[in-house]
Amino acid sequence: MIDVLREMGMASRALDAMANAEFKKLDLARGQFVYLVRIYEHPGIIARDLAKLILMDKTTIARAVAKLEKNGLIIRRSDPTNHRIKRMYVTKKGAELYPFIIRENEHSNEVALQGFSPEEADQVHDYLQRMRQNLEKDWDFVKAGGQRDY
Repeated sequence: MIDVLREMGMASRALDAMANAEFKKLDLARGQFVYLVRIYEHPGIIARDLAKLILMDKTTIARAVAKLEKNGLIIRRSDPTNHRIKRMYVTKKGAELYPFIIRENEHSNEVALQGFSPEEADQVHDYLQRMRQNLEKDWDFVKAGGQRDY
């Protein structure tokens, strides 16, 4: 079988390295841009839903969110009906970074898809989406304590 995941991993690491170098100028620590963008796009999101959205464990979410809050990029507010729930919002400072992050994302997409026809790009997107959906099912199984039979 073709080792697709190795290629995906190398592409992912290359994109992360480039993004982290660009976003360092904005005082965003490694990978924080992902959280900031999702909170911007989903105002009022709670940590549990953010974890599901980006397929990350709650502990990592909590650390990243705390750093974003400490740096004044997001705020957490108590939910009006349940004060134990903390909803997250991007601050003005955080919102000012969003256009730059999106431009970088668009540039990376263009670079990654050089030489692909629009139809091929759509096909790659569809394949990757299907792969992610397959992996999400396995992620849920493992998080729930399931053991794989190899």
